[in-house]
Amino acid sequence: MRRYDLDWLRVIVFALLIFYHVGMFFVPWGWHVKNNVIYDWLRWPMMFLNQWRLPILFVISGMGTYYALGKRSWGKFVLERFLRLGIPLVVGMILIVPPQVYFERLADGEFSGSYYQYFTTIAFKGVYPEGNISWHHLWFLPYLLVFSWILSPIFFYLRKHNTRFIDWVKRMIQKTWGIYMFVIPLYFVESLVEPFFPITHALVDDWFNFIFSIILFFYGFVLIATGEAFWETLARIKYKALALGIIGFTGQLIIWLFFEDGYVIHFTEAMLKVVNIWSWILVLFAYAAQYLNRPSKGIAYANRAVYPFYILHQTITVGIGYYLMNLDWGFVPKAFILIVGTFGISWLIYDLIILRIPFLHPLFGLKGKKKTPAG
Repeated sequence: MRRYDLDWLRVIVFALLIFYHVGMFFVPWGWHVKNNVIYDWLRWPMMFLNQWRLPILFVISGMGTYYALGKRSWGKFVLERFLRLGIPLVVGMILIVPPQVYFERLADGEFSGSYYQYFTTIAFKGVYPEGNISWHHLWFLPYLLVFSWILSPIFFYLRKHNTRFIDWVKRMIQKTWGIYMFVIPLYFVESLVEPFFPITHALVDDWFNFIFSIILFFYGFVLIATGEAFWETLARIKYKALALGIIGFTGQLIIWLFFEDGYVIHFTEAMLKVVNIWSWILVLFAYAAQYLNRPSKGIAYANRAVYPFYILHQTITVGIGYYLMNLDWGFVPKAFILIVGTFGISWLIYDLIILRIPFLHPLFGLKGKKKTPAG
């Protein structure tokens, strides 16, 4: 049975990614191009969104892997993951990401020629940030590809056999707070690994992000393997999870605003953070299951479009931002232009170009057209 709520969640979270990257233009944190006026207040909703938006995508991806392995052999799955993730990554690094680096070099005064001059001279010299070769916002794809390959033998075995492990997970999550046992490994990684490995998105040296994300990916597969037990648990615990999510993020805000870092604060904040992340993931799954698990033409279209939108969007945001950054306009008109421009131009490229040229479909991760939304 198809889970349309998972389709909706995937679309909603990727749409939030566009809003998040528009926000990066205005907040104090470093980004590729920055507005001439920084709005410090915006970092608080950004920090709330930032904590769970990528973790839930890794969980959803693990769930999708469970369904994918139901129809494929192990070998076909490994190949399909490369075609679905590897090819768009390479295409993105050659065609989509270079304009972002170009605009950043222009903004920083490190290059002054045309894009053609940039592309034909230094675009593929050296690795970013010292050089220019990068996967930028597409970092999610190599991580997901590596996770899929590493865990595929385990996933294939769990998918094809009734195991004691899945039975044990099913029994645990049916207990009152059993589903919060998933927080324990996340807590140890957050408290003991994160201080030594800042997030780089470079794959090879990004140990905290790598371990934390692959655990969430594994969780997605395991939870969906428990069948109805998971969805029944969500319906039962959603109000408690919502309360814990509010408490978790409020506790973090109090620490950020009023306390200096130290051992006690570090381990306390780590617990609040992972409880916050896991709680909002559960809340989103629970309410999506209650209200969004139904087919529609809208989700059929949006679910197919979301991958090309993800590939395209940040280049468009950075490009528009470069031409807005030094204008003496307020936050509202600039944010409006960035949001509408990013969604609108992404849609035009997708609907008028990518969809109409079958050769481009695999380059942007599109499968063949189906009567139901792409899985």
